[in-house]
Amino acid sequence: MSGTSAALAATREADASTASAVKSLQAEGRHAEARDRFAELVGRHQRRATRIAYHYVRDAAEADEAVQDAFVKAYSHLATFREELPFDVWFTRILINGCLDRIKARKRRERWQVPLASTGWGGTDGTAERDITERLPSSGQSPEDAVLTRERRRQIAEALAKLPDRQRAVFVLSQVEGCTSREVSALTGLNESTVRVHLFRAIRKLRTLLAPGTAAAARDQKGKRRVTS
Repeated sequence: MSGTSAALAATREADASTASAVKSLQAEGRHAEARDRFAELVGRHQRRATRIAYHYVRDAAEADEAVQDAFVKAYSHLATFREELPFDVWFTRILINGCLDRIKARKRRERWQVPLASTGWGGTDGTAERDITERLPSSGQSPEDAVLTRERRRQIAEALAKLPDRQRAVFVLSQVEGCTSREVSALTGLNESTVRVHLFRAIRKLRTLLAPGTAAAARDQKGKRRVTS
C-alpha cells in the first residue's frame, strides 16, 4: 500500500470512528458533545469540500455557503449514514447535490436578471483557482522557478475552465481529489465506463491545451482581435 493510500485509509477509518461516536451521542441526546465531535469531521474535510464546491458554483462566497449547508445537512442526517461508502464519499454526494440545486436556482434567477461580468474561472479574487492548482510542488524553488510555477498554475486553471462541465467534474474528482472511478460514479451518477471516457477525453484535451505553443498562439490570436476591433 502506497503512502497516499495508507493515509487515505487511515483518514477514512478515523472518519468512520468519529461518525459512529457522533451518532451515539445524538441518540443519547448529548447534542453539544455530538457537535464537538462532528467538528473533527468538518476540520478534516472542509478544505477539500470548498475546492469541490467552488468547482461547481464558481463563486467563493457561494461555495462557502454550500459547504456550510452540506455540513449542517450531514450532521442532521448522520443517522442515515451507513459504512457502505466512506464518509467523505457520502458527504461529497450531499455537497454536490446541494451545489447542483444552487446552480438550478441561480439559472432561474438569471432569467430575470442581467448577468454580471465575470473575472474568469478564478472567481472574484482568484482564491479558489489558486487553491485548485496549489498542489503543484513549490518548496525549495528559486525565485525564477517560483515565477514559472505560478505561470504553470495559471495555465492549468485556464485549461480546466475550457473543459466541458462533466469532463471537468470527473477530472477534478479523480485527478485532484483522488477519487476512484467507482467513487466518482457514486458522486456524479455516471456509470464507471462513462467516468473513464470523460476522464480520457479531459486528459487528452488538457494535453492539447497545455502543449507548448498553444498558450502563445491563443495570446497572439487575442492580440489580433484587439488590434482589428
